[in-house]
This record gives sequence, structure tokens and C-alpha cells, in this order.
Amino acid sequence: MQMRSISIAIASLLASTTLHAAPNAAATNRAQGLIDSHPGWVNRASGDTFVQKDAIVDSSGDEHVRFERLYNGLPVIGGDVVVHSKNGNLKQTSFTLKTRGRPGLAARISSSDAQVIAGTDFGGEIDSISDQGLVVYAVGDTPVLAREIRVEGMSAARESGRMRYFIDANSGKILDSWSMIQTAAASGTGKSLLYGNVGLSTNSVSNGYQLVDTTRGNGSVYDNGGRSDRKLSTTLFTDADNTWGNNTESDRATVAADIAYGVATTWDFYKNVMGRNGIFNDGKGVKSYAHVTICGSGGCTPNNAAWNGSGMEYGDGGTTWYPLVAIDVAGHEMSHGVTQATAGLNYSGESGGLNESNSDIMGSMVEYYANNASDPGDYLIGEKLYRSNPNGTSALRYMFKPSADGTSPDCYTSTVGSLNVHYSSGIGNHFYYLLAEGAVTPTGFSYTPSQLVCNGNTAAGGIGRDAAEKIWYRALTVYMTSTTNYAGARTATLNAARDLYGATSTQYNGVASAWSAVSVN
Repeated sequence: MQMRSISIAIASLLASTTLHAAPNAAATNRAQGLIDSHPGWVNRASGDTFVQKDAIVDSSGDEHVRFERLYNGLPVIGGDVVVHSKNGNLKQTSFTLKTRGRPGLAARISSSDAQVIAGTDFGGEIDSISDQGLVVYAVGDTPVLAREIRVEGMSAARESGRMRYFIDANSGKILDSWSMIQTAAASGTGKSLLYGNVGLSTNSVSNGYQLVDTTRGNGSVYDNGGRSDRKLSTTLFTDADNTWGNNTESDRATVAADIAYGVATTWDFYKNVMGRNGIFNDGKGVKSYAHVTICGSGGCTPNNAAWNGSGMEYGDGGTTWYPLVAIDVAGHEMSHGVTQATAGLNYSGESGGLNESNSDIMGSMVEYYANNASDPGDYLIGEKLYRSNPNGTSALRYMFKPSADGTSPDCYTSTVGSLNVHYSSGIGNHFYYLLAEGAVTPTGFSYTPSQLVCNGNTAAGGIGRDAAEKIWYRALTVYMTSTTNYAGARTATLNAARDLYGATSTQYNGVASAWSAVSVN
């Protein structure tokens, strides 16, 4: 299995804005009332209802409430919407649903037939297959009645062992499918593999210690024993003296220390920089699993890391790769969870590329936030994973020059959405690098500034990481929806820059020029 196919190509408070707040009931009620009084602003049809998913209230009084849409009780895939208002006045809405038209709700294809269709496409060995019910699939131009089928197992034909299918409920056509795996207080000491000795927050119990971070929502680390992720372990890491590992792979707790350190660092980044309290903004940690063999395309491999919808999985690597427990991996995988909790970017087409790009971007920003001399911040994805990387220039992906991996495009074209999401992510990665750093060649590489842009504008972007990361995060959590494409991401980031810095600001102009420099105009 090629490394590039795995998840990680392994799924501050500003003066005027609070970047994330817990859901607000009053804001939700106001937004619901605005939908009721302005149905055309969200392409509302008779039979549409809306269920609140998230709410962000700025200190300026602006409210941004995210809703999932139902039609006669059925989920509308691609129907999600964000209502933006202030003082009860509707300012704008963010959504991609193109019509008020809705399909008839009589299905010709039975549940069992739909499962056969999905199972046949999945191929391989199936552990479970289930019908999640009828949905309205509204990602394209015309909404279609569909059955959502979920398949878990091991498939040589699919990238993932856990797939979500949408089957036309009248024709039996597979409308879309994507992976559900989005792939890279006691005070203890972690003798980690990649970062030396690090401080860890653990849980003191009567007979020793548990690798549970009681200061960060009780996030925990489990030992999967090298087994497949088709059945995850319930064996929590425990220790008698609160010293975890021995800085080598001979002790199973060593990489658990790396994982706990990476998860804690990512938690702190989101909390201290973005004001977000955990992946789901509810103050609760999630489970992480060490020593996992992750099943996907071509079989099962330890050369992988993944977000599985509710927690993180980390493989042990092999002769070429260290265990996949670097800080940017933890940041990448946890950020898949943040995407799931906010914009919910579908793991398919251009929105799938944006999903992967967001994880690369935030993983890199977590690496900078960590400020660890053993792994200085950079725009290389997974460079720490190579057992042999003497110059530090080998990586899974290169955000400043995506094509350096031999597959990812530097510049946007209309065919980007047909690529694997780990390759189409290159457009978003390239934009972000230019936005933050400008057309500046990193140390160790010899590109000219003109080779780092698609339109010759070597003055594009360059607004700095602090502004860039806040603009991107606000765009994700406030303006993007499940089917946002690259054109929509340009609009979302411009909206975010306008909110944070003003429509005539250097930052706003930097966003515009950086997108144009990767041919998203």
C-alpha cells in the first residue's frame, strides 16, 4: 500500500471576535425564526425542517447558526445551511442546495437490494452492512431519493474498510460513496519515541496510573496490540510509576506517550488559539488507539493513521516508517474530527480535498504551536515519520509545492474534484502556504518564487501564520458547508477575512491574491 494513500496522504482572541462559543439557544431560536420568515434565502421547500448543529456568537453580536436540513423527516445530504444575522436581522446565508425541488418519497429499490448493490461495489470481506434509511441526496443539481448504506470490512477495491454509500432509491445507481475513516490529573513523564521526555497529564487510581488526561476532557490512549481496526481494543494503557515508555519501540507505552503528547498539544492549540474546547467543543476528550493495523485499499497495514468518526488510530509503521505518532499526525487526525463537528465537508470531490487540506493546514499549525526543537514547525506533511531522512526534505506532501510529491497538482483545474482527496488537497495546501508565508522558498529547497505561484504574482499572500490560521478556521466553522468546493472556499475565506480584518484590509487582499495564485479566481 503506497504511503500516499493513507490518511495524512497517511481522513487568540481577536479584538472584535470570539472565534468559537458553545451553542446558544437564543441565537438558535432567532435563526430558526429568520428561516421561517425568509424561506427563499435557504431554498426552503414545503416539508423542510431544520435541526441546529452548531452556533457561534461573536462578541460583536453577529450570530452564525449551523443547521442540518430534513425533508419530511428524511436527512437532506448537502442541504445544510448556516444563518448569519445580527440583532435579529438576517445578513446572509451559506449553503449549496441549488433548488427548492424535492423528489417523491416512494422507493422502488428495497433495502436488501440496496445493500447488495453497495456490498457488490465494496467487494472483499464484509463484517457488517446496514441500511441507515432513506435520505434526500441533494449534492447535485436535482435532489434524488436515496438509501444510505454503510459497509464495514476489508476491501481491495475501496480506499477504506468503512464506506458510506448513497444508492438511488428508484434506479439503484450508486450516486456517491466515501470513506468514514478520514486519514493522519497526575503529572507523569512520557519517554516518547520522537520527542524525548515530555510531561503528560494522567489519571491517578488506587493501584497506579492510567493514560487518561483528566485536564483535557479525559482523553485516553488504548493498546490495540497490533490487531486490525476492525475490532478496537478496550485495553487502556496503565502504569505503576507514571513513567511511560523508554524512548524506544521495545516498550509498547513509548508510542502511547507520543500519542498522548500530540493529542494534548492539539487540544491546547485549539483551546488557546481558536477558543475551541475539544474536538466537538463540548469539553470532552476522545479515545486514541496505539498499535493499530488499519484496513483499507489493498488490505491492512500498520503504515497508516486515521480518524474513525469518534477517535484516532495510529499504526506502528515498518522498515521505512516510524510509528505514525508525530505531532502533525495528531493535529491532522483530530482536525478531521473538528471538520466533522463543524462544516462536515463530504469526503468526496473538491469538498473531500478541502477536508484533507484542512487537516494538513491545522496539523502544520499545531506543529508550529508545539515549538518543539525535536520537530520544528514547517509545511512538510509527515517528514518526521521517515526512518531515514537525513536532510529533512522527504515528506508525504509539500504544501509550498504540492507537485513535489509526484502526484498532487499545484494549480486548480476543473478536473481536481476527480482526484483522490489526498491529492486534490494540494490546492488548499498551496493556497494556505502562500497566504501565510508568500512566495518564499523554504530552507533546503531551491525553487524560485515564480515556481511557487501559478499566475506569476510573486507578491501574493504573505499575511503571516497568525492571521492565516484564524481566517481559515473561521471560514471552516462559520461559512463552509458539507459540499463547499474550491470556489466556495475562496468566498468563505474572504468572508472570514472581512469579518476579522475588514474588506479593505491587507489580510482580505492577501486571501484574494493567494487564491488567484493557485488559479482559484
